[in-house]
Amino acid sequence: MAELPKGHLDALVLAALEAESGHGYAIVRRLRRRSDDVFRPSEGTVYPSLHRLERERLVRSRWTEAKGRRRRVYRITAAGREALAVRRLEWATFARAVEAVLARSGEAAGGHR
Repeated sequence: MAELPKGHLDALVLAALEAESGHGYAIVRRLRRRSDDVFRPSEGTVYPSLHRLERERLVRSRWTEAKGRRRRVYRITAAGREALAVRRLEWATFARAVEAVLARSGEAAGGHR
C-alpha cells in the first residue's frame, strides 16, 4: 500500500462503504480499484480500521452467509457519513495548502528562484 499520512485509512474505508456495504476483502478491492491500484491495503490493515470505526459507531457490522461462508458485512452509519463529510473538508483544505506550497507559478513576493 502506498504510504498514507496517519489516520487517512479510516476516511478511505468510510468512503469505500458510502455507496454500498461490504466485507473486508470487498473493501480492499474497492480501495485498489478506486485508486487505480495505488492503494493496496491488506485485509490485515483494513480490519483494525473497521474495528476502530465500529467502536466509534461510524460503521456497523452483521454476520451474513453466502455460498456456505460466513462473512462480517460492514455498513456506514449516519454518524459515519457525517464524519466522512468532515474528513473530506479537512482533506480538501490540506490538499489546497500542499498544492499552494508546491506550485511553481505565483510564488510569494520576494521569493527566491
